Amino acid sequence: MHRAAATRMALLAHRAQLELAKQGHELLQQKRAALMKELLKMADIVAQSSDVLEQASAEARYALARAEAIAGPEAVRAAALAARADLPLRIESVAIMGVRVPRIERKRVSRSMLARGYSIANTSITIDEAASAFEAEVEAIIDLAEIELRLERLAAEVQRTSRRLNALEHSLIPRLEAERQYIETVLDERERADHARLKLVKRLIARKRAATSPGGGP
Repeated sequence: MHRAAATRMALLAHRAQLELAKQGHELLQQKRAALMKELLKMADIVAQSSDVLEQASAEARYALARAEAIAGPEAVRAAALAARADLPLRIESVAIMGVRVPRIERKRVSRSMLARGYSIANTSITIDEAASAFEAEVEAIIDLAEIELRLERLAAEVQRTSRRLNALEHSLIPRLEAERQYIETVLDERERADHARLKLVKRLIARKRAATSPGGGP
C-alpha cells in the first residue's frame, strides 16, 4: 500500500475523498438499479416484439404460399417487381436514464392497393394479401430492431456502471480507508509520544526547580 503523508492536512484530504467516493458509490448504485429496472422492461418488450415478428413472418409465408398456389409464381414475381419502393429510415438519438439510445423514424410501411404499383384489375386479391402481410412483417422487423438496439445500449451502460462500482468497492474506497487509518494511527502514536515527552520534560523541570529551591538540595 502506498504510504500517504501522515499529516493533519493529509488526513482531512483523505476523509473528504473518502466521503466523495462513498457518495459516488451510492449514486452509482441508484443508477444501476434504475438501469436494471429499465433493462428488464425493455427485455419484456423485446420478447413481445419477437412474438409479434414471429407471428407476422408466419402469416407472410402463408400468404405468399397461398398467392403462389392461386395466382402462380410468375404473377407473384411480377407484382413484387412492380411494387418495389424505397423505405427511408431516419435514426435519431434520445436519452433514456441518461443513456443515448436510437429512435427509428420511418414512413408507414403498409400501403393501399393503389399505391403498390401493380395493376389492380390484373392482380389476384391473394397477391395483395401477401403484400400486406409482408409489409406488416417489415414493420415488425423495424420495431424489434429499435428495441433490441436500446436493450443493447442499456446493457452496455449497466456493465460500465458495474465496473465503476467494483472499482470503488474493491479498489478506491478500501485504499482510501486503509490510508486514512494509517494516517490516524501514525498521528495517534505521534501524539502519545509527544505527550510522553512533555510529561518527561515537566518532571525534569520540576526536579530542577526542587533542586535549586532553598532547602531543596544538600
